[in-house]
Amino acid sequence: MKNLILALALLATTVSMGQAFTGKGDSKFQIGANFQDNATGIQATYDYGVGENISFGIATVYALGISDEVEDADFDQRADLRLRFNANIGNVIGISEMFDVYPGLSFGTKNFGGHLGGRYFFTDGFGLYTELQVPFAKYDSDDLTPAEELNNQFNLSFGMSFNF
Repeated sequence: MKNLILALALLATTVSMGQAFTGKGDSKFQIGANFQDNATGIQATYDYGVGENISFGIATVYALGISDEVEDADFDQRADLRLRFNANIGNVIGISEMFDVYPGLSFGTKNFGGHLGGRYFFTDGFGLYTELQVPFAKYDSDDLTPAEELNNQFNLSFGMSFNF
């Protein structure tokens, strides 16, 4: 009887696992912590699948905790809004269907950049993600103040991912 209950529990767990990216019509929302030089903040993203391995989305980052080196950071220096393109390649490289790797490009209010992320889903609706972001071309190429560097430098985010 114990073996039957264990087998049913394992089967139920396996069946309830969600896929990380299902292709066209797939919808993901992520929210998490963002870390960069002189600031920590919050990031939110929304991605929508338009093809088998392609998604478009929007991302926003807001720097909440600012170090003492940054003086008088205004809203426009703390906040960033980005349009993004992802190549969801988890199934291409043959890893678990619950895990997705997505390199991508972003066009934001401060720079043109790239990102590399990964997300793992434990259930149909909930998972965890991490994402590295780097600017390729900054719109302002002058010497930037520490406040202007916010969201305009390498940063790391991690948090929760939701499947809709």
